[in-house]
Amino acid sequence: MTVSLAALVENELRKDPFTGTVFVFRAKRADQLKLLYWDGTGLVMTFKRLEETTIT
Repeated sequence: MTVSLAALVENELRKDPFTGTVFVFRAKRADQLKLLYWDGTGLVMTFKRLEETTIT
């Protein structure tokens, strides 16, 4: 999944995912967030699922 998000950043956003910038992705149902960033040694993906509400 991390590789496909990095490809999305490069191909759709035309940005470099290896700069340390934090990229935030929201699920269609708005109950999940994924953060992608480069920490200097590799790409890190953090996932958060909301259980009682959604992101607006």
